[in-house]
Amino acid sequence: MNRSILGKMLIMHFLFSAAIIGETWIRINQLGYLENSIKVAVLISQEDVSVQSFQICDTDNKVVWESASVKEYGEIWGFKNSFRLDFSNFQTRGEYYIKTGEAKSPVFIINNNVYDGTADFVLQYMRQQRCGYNPFLKDSCHTKDGFIVDHLTRENEYIDVTGGWHDATDYLQYLTTSANATYQLMFAYTQNPDSFKDNYDKDGMPGSNGIPDIIDEAKWGIDWLLKMNPEYGIMFNQIADDRDHAGFRLPNKDSVNYGQPFGRPVYFVTGKSQGLSKHKNRTEGVSSTAGKYASAFALGSKVLKEFYPELIDLLKKKAKEAYNYAKTDLGTTQTACYKSPYFYEEDNYVDDLELAAAQLYEITNDEQYLKEAAYWGDVEPVTPWMGADTARHYQWYPFVNLGHYLTAFHSEGYVSRKFKDYMRRGLNNVYEKGKNNPFLFGVPFIWCSNNLVAAMITQAHLYYKLSGDDTYAEMEAALRDWLFGCNPWGTSMIVELPKHGDYPEHPHSSLLVVEGYQTTGGLVDGPVYKTIFNRLAWLRLIEEDEYAQFQNGIAVYHDDYGDYSTNEPTMDGTASLTYYLSLMQKLGQKSRK
Repeated sequence: MNRSILGKMLIMHFLFSAAIIGETWIRINQLGYLENSIKVAVLISQEDVSVQSFQICDTDNKVVWESASVKEYGEIWGFKNSFRLDFSNFQTRGEYYIKTGEAKSPVFIINNNVYDGTADFVLQYMRQQRCGYNPFLKDSCHTKDGFIVDHLTRENEYIDVTGGWHDATDYLQYLTTSANATYQLMFAYTQNPDSFKDNYDKDGMPGSNGIPDIIDEAKWGIDWLLKMNPEYGIMFNQIADDRDHAGFRLPNKDSVNYGQPFGRPVYFVTGKSQGLSKHKNRTEGVSSTAGKYASAFALGSKVLKEFYPELIDLLKKKAKEAYNYAKTDLGTTQTACYKSPYFYEEDNYVDDLELAAAQLYEITNDEQYLKEAAYWGDVEPVTPWMGADTARHYQWYPFVNLGHYLTAFHSEGYVSRKFKDYMRRGLNNVYEKGKNNPFLFGVPFIWCSNNLVAAMITQAHLYYKLSGDDTYAEMEAALRDWLFGCNPWGTSMIVELPKHGDYPEHPHSSLLVVEGYQTTGGLVDGPVYKTIFNRLAWLRLIEEDEYAQFQNGIAVYHDDYGDYSTNEPTMDGTASLTYYLSLMQKLGQKSRK
């Protein structure tokens, strides 16, 4: 190895180590920064330090830039003092670290290529989550799914619904998250098509098939949705239930017995409270599920036209039928549980109807759909978690209402301005919650808080794209950087991204525990309030907490496979990142021209 390269690697290792020793830490985006982007590091200290200025040094330890752009935030997260160090005006390409006093940050990169390939990178986790043929394991699982439950005349009847994705480490499959993930993947492609490559075939195996990999993944989702909605008024919302939670095991060796000689239970959408045992959900209608079917089918008819033209008429028909069915029994369909009272407690449905109607307008140009989208959007101007201190698990889902964006984009005059303002109000609610802490973090630390972060950065940039208003640009950058290590724990929240940084090495995953396989590309749940962590059943830390000295705030995060509340990757959260990561790649590519 070249000695100068080796020397720089040793320096980088030393600087990374130096940043996590002592009583003061400087947190940065470990993936790096685009050259002209907002760049802010956060200094936190267990000492009563005063910071007036800071320096940027290259990896030869030469000071290349100095700044007094420092804002103090005082006591936070159990630390005596905290500061935001703004170096946005430093735009020179290279590798650097920040220094103030004796404190040093890890080395970071400034370059317009730092986001290249990141959206494709997270697709690795999506392929790993596939049910049916799993390209990661090179084997198939759950090939006998399943038997119908909660249907008056078809109880225990076999139906072929093999496919889709496992929701997380468990092997349950929910329409709620899978339809949203399918939509998010296609939305990312429509917005930033040039950010995606073709390195895998339709089965997820290495090799080009002439179709971008994100479309292969979305098609995998669409195929499953078609199985789960075989005809008008026949919709299924879930495969399996929490009897699945029977210990770590690989999906192709799943031996959980649901009382039938074949497969797992497939829950029919009834519009009424469901639960095969003592625990019941609070389902009150079909709109949330049917609306998600409709939006995914509608966007699918647009996105897949180039690649699967034979599907387009069917998808348009299914989209219209699903939307019409959604209006026959207004209300939400929640997921069902069996042995414990944990389920996805979705309580809103008008966002699903708005997105479905707006997406139908986009593919039909029928003004009635746009009028209906505006009607449903007016019912819920702001997704209720935005600005709230807490919420129940998946209570307000999807976490971002892309229907507001489409309604604003396709409308004119007052209606367009109104929906842009709805987006602004949601952003402002979160901004007001977070403006007094150095991470500008106003997202509630509920279960899957990282999914809410992904939702907020998506909404922030879409709002800016529509309005040109950059009021929330710094918050957007702060929340983006949070996911890549500018947080109290100094860790990225995406497995192995970046590889040279601190990232979840021990996620809650059967693949890891049983075989040592990593969940590469998966976005983990993220920090939760201590109150949530302390009351969840079956939580236990397997190893000594490496982040113990950073757990003195209101929330905790553990890189420990025993903590399913903060360190479990989720399929829908990962899918929701593809828009923003592909956007950042596009912005970097645009700056290079």
